[in-house]
Amino acid sequence: MSTQAQAVALDWLPQEVMENIAFFAATTTDVGPPSDLLPLLLSCRSIHRALSLDTNLHLCARIFEYKFDLNAAVRRLGLQIATPDVLSKELRKRFVYLKRIRARTDTQICTPDTSNSPMISELLWLAYLMMLENDGKNVKQLREYAGMEQWLMEYWFDDEGASLASKTLSEDEWPLDNEHNSLAMWLFWLFLRPDRFQRTERNYRTFTTVLKPTALAANKYNLCHIPWEVFVPRSCLLGPTCINHYSNSYKLTPPTMAIPAILSYLSLVGPLVGPTRVVYKGPHAPNSFPSSLNQSLEWDADWQRCMNLAENPLSSQFSGAYKVGSLQGVWEGVFTYTEFTTYAALLSGRSPSILHNCMVPQHPQTWKLREYHLTVSRGVDGIADGAKSPLLSSGHPLKAFFPAGIRIHEHAGSVEVHEPGKMAPLSYRQPSACGAEADDFKCLEIQDIIVVGEVINDLLIMNCFDLFAQGHSAWGQFNVIGRVRPCDGFVSLLKEYVEGDRGQWLYRGYLVGSINGSLSGRWRDTLSHPDANGYEGCFVMSRRR
Repeated sequence: MSTQAQAVALDWLPQEVMENIAFFAATTTDVGPPSDLLPLLLSCRSIHRALSLDTNLHLCARIFEYKFDLNAAVRRLGLQIATPDVLSKELRKRFVYLKRIRARTDTQICTPDTSNSPMISELLWLAYLMMLENDGKNVKQLREYAGMEQWLMEYWFDDEGASLASKTLSEDEWPLDNEHNSLAMWLFWLFLRPDRFQRTERNYRTFTTVLKPTALAANKYNLCHIPWEVFVPRSCLLGPTCINHYSNSYKLTPPTMAIPAILSYLSLVGPLVGPTRVVYKGPHAPNSFPSSLNQSLEWDADWQRCMNLAENPLSSQFSGAYKVGSLQGVWEGVFTYTEFTTYAALLSGRSPSILHNCMVPQHPQTWKLREYHLTVSRGVDGIADGAKSPLLSSGHPLKAFFPAGIRIHEHAGSVEVHEPGKMAPLSYRQPSACGAEADDFKCLEIQDIIVVGEVINDLLIMNCFDLFAQGHSAWGQFNVIGRVRPCDGFVSLLKEYVEGDRGQWLYRGYLVGSINGSLSGRWRDTLSHPDANGYEGCFVMSRRR
């Protein structure tokens, strides 16, 4: 039978059957555009009219759901984004940008204003949001079809890369801290597979030349867009970006590039090896997260943080930028430091070359953290039951925002916080205790989150896995207390050594991901004024698996 005769035979089929044939033709491959649909559409005019992606929006929507993840977007944005009209437009848009990534059109310096190209901005936002919505399909399109990993390698590490990182560093200047580079650094971390990294001296120098200055230079690359020393800020220092996503406009504030730079740097410098075993293998890279149908749940807080920081004024309530209970458990990781004279020179205005050859020692530490919540019960109408609950005052930022003279007493499943000048202590409870008392008519609104913890003796754990006790880290025994900032989930932890003269150190950062994520950021001394640049280093803590 001739092709034309076959087309005439298909023309007599019911519309539903023709759509199914077209759907299976469009999805013969998991990745890439529906190219195999084209021969069918070209077979005759009537079939083209019935099945064209311009006219058959329902078919477009089915193809989109087959090739891309949709659950996370619906969960965060609502069902209105899942209509055939919206999904058909999103399908076209995505393959336009994926083809552009595949061609590597924007990875290198072409014109003086390349770094300000709107196309790169839209491309990077799309890739970043696809990764935050990834449940397995999105990353496959970006990695296997678009070649996003190769795109990022050229963008960041090629001598003519569009990030301008190699160019500026060759001139002994700092890499640009802008929206494009922030998103590209996050994508580098989200795609990073440390187990496939060839640990040669050449590769090490290539990667660390860019990552090391960005991770270590706290005076150049901030952890957050809000001053870290403010617990209840009014507004974000960086204005939001208006992006188009699923045919709707949203205002989002991009995350800073320091956090993924720290995670990537500490992932690639190699595992920390002790006398008898590997002490710490590095942060949990997103590619090592357990496979599940709901991988995107890991990134709900990261998405919400971008949304929250775009608000003006900022919310003073917990509204999704931190997933409650996430810090509960045992964490292991490292902190790094640079020689004091080197860091002092850095603060005095030295160029990035001072960091290229400096030693960056790593020291292991293991924390056992307990998270406690101050809650108020609300009815279904959102009205609080009883009188307004008192809140813990916002204390000095170098004390993790705890008021001076505070006393904390732990009990089973709860903690009492005594603040000087207040009649009664505040009662905080652990997440499990809070949830047990909720019923169908009331919900518990979290007003404050504090964290209490201590170091664990690794030798004890190696011999008896059920024994938790105070012990010693690389520098000695210490305790930890901290608070979580409501608007963006910024974590401040005060680490106080119990013995000797090692004093107090403030750890600040974000939890990247959720149950499988890592707490990453920087520590600093508590003697310098909070408005001044202090002595700082990097840290990362991952939940013990």
